[in-house]
Amino acid sequence: MSFEPNYGVVSPRPLDGAPISATSVDDFADLLIRSGLIEASALDRARKAAEATAERLDLALVKLGLVSEDNLAGGYARYFDLPLIQPNNWPTEPILRDRLKFPFLKTNRILPLAFDRNILRLAVTDPFNDEPARAVGYLLDAEIERLIVTPAEFDRMLRALYRRARDEPDDDEVHVVTVSNADGADLDVQRLRDIANEAPVVRLVNQIIANAVEQAASDIHIEPRPDAIAVRCRIDGFLQQARQIQPALRAALVTRIKIMAKLDIAERRLPQDGRIKTAVRGVEIDIRVSTLPTAFGEGIVMRILDRTRVELDLAKLGLGATTQTRLRGLLSLPNGIILVTGPTGSGKTTTLYAALEALNRPDLKLFSVEDPIEYQLSGVSQIQVQPQIGLTFPTALRSILRQDPDIIMIGEIRDLETAKIAVQAALTGHLVFSTLHTNSALGAATRLTDLGLEPYLLSSTIAAVMAQRLVRRLCPKCARRHSDPTPIIKQLFAELPADFPLDETSLKEGVGCESCSGTGYRGRTTISELVIIDEAMRDAITKGRDERAMEQIARSEGYSSLYVDGLSKVAIGETTLQEILRVTRAS
Repeated sequence: MSFEPNYGVVSPRPLDGAPISATSVDDFADLLIRSGLIEASALDRARKAAEATAERLDLALVKLGLVSEDNLAGGYARYFDLPLIQPNNWPTEPILRDRLKFPFLKTNRILPLAFDRNILRLAVTDPFNDEPARAVGYLLDAEIERLIVTPAEFDRMLRALYRRARDEPDDDEVHVVTVSNADGADLDVQRLRDIANEAPVVRLVNQIIANAVEQAASDIHIEPRPDAIAVRCRIDGFLQQARQIQPALRAALVTRIKIMAKLDIAERRLPQDGRIKTAVRGVEIDIRVSTLPTAFGEGIVMRILDRTRVELDLAKLGLGATTQTRLRGLLSLPNGIILVTGPTGSGKTTTLYAALEALNRPDLKLFSVEDPIEYQLSGVSQIQVQPQIGLTFPTALRSILRQDPDIIMIGEIRDLETAKIAVQAALTGHLVFSTLHTNSALGAATRLTDLGLEPYLLSSTIAAVMAQRLVRRLCPKCARRHSDPTPIIKQLFAELPADFPLDETSLKEGVGCESCSGTGYRGRTTISELVIIDEAMRDAITKGRDERAMEQIARSEGYSSLYVDGLSKVAIGETTLQEILRVTRAS
């Protein structure tokens, strides 16, 4: 549950002089309980943590990941009877820049919105701390009207309004350099550990992770170079430069991340893999960490797994209506193999998770074998492959078949042995989901045959194959009607079904704005092609027909390619033709 934003519903109120007390914070916590945002047991846990650390109770709730910062902001708005700021109601230029300096605003987490007739509208992230607002009122001899802003939105606008100040060296970076102006090889392990646990290093790493999560990044790349450490984030499938860090920080930065991921900080010659569980903005985040020795030090890639950003619902994956209907029909099959294909990062695992969620009922026993487990699903018995101790895909699958499963998900079919066990499971009455690396749905049969699977076994067990890609959505804030739709309309007419409703006013193009970092795109959706294996297709697989012959059979059954599915999204203004061409390589 969450608070509904009451953007602009309540007028800003001036400071009323009421003192902030521990009782007020307790009353606020009771409001969170009544609103269903936390349970009493969670509040007791936070209360003990707050007493141990001498921290305010509401802040402890966020740090423990028990309440998200967005929900906390909604609670503040309701408790203090103050409005939440609309994301598009920020000033375009800093207000009172000469009198209210960037360091003061950043430290006190306040930001002026408008100053008119001796009244200053002030955005605040923490209404319990009213001292900064009172200080500003005394300084300007003005009446202060407070509005609530989420911390993530505050940080985003502070960066946007004060770019020049943001480009100055970070205080934490400067401090870390003074204590760690040496290569990691020159420091003993204990000294490295001590430096990595110092507050400036901890804050620096936390800031890198928090900024990436705020931007909805899927990965953080930390790349040591001769003159700097580059931090890049993959956003909507594209790497974007996030910041440059001084090279003297390399040892402290890498060591801190390795400590968080429970890796061996003394081992710098071999790759290592680990996992970090942390709370960002009050939301629990799971991070997969991979280190790799390079010429200039250890490079790190952190894969961010934020369950709140991923909706495991087939209706919300972006699949076409026809594809979604057919896929739901396939989920009711008693047995068989359903494959999802595509390159790395095309959302295959998310689709399979959504399928498992749709089937997750008390009367079914669900298993998954994964490497690694990306999201934990309640009601599904998930097994992490660990080859170093002999727990491989085939080993785990053989054990699962003795556990009376109904549905099995295999993270990926990589070898003949795994493929044979999947076939065996399907033949013995189980529904099997898995992924495969092929460029198209029709290429799955060829790929499995190349692995060594007999065509007659494949044709008798495979039920359907779906290929998919992720394409970037046009930014909803800056997308506009396309300036030259004629050539695109011609292409759509040539490829889309004759009964597809085409309207050139629906075609859009991206302009670029602050919300999408000037790219014109924000978020991603799925394009897909689904091939259901019917009798004609089974016969083609058994006889070893090539992909062209199978495509002709599929087209007679209403098959629509990735490219055509993508064009349908162009036609409704969800994405662009350039984006479809990029992921399908069509010409």
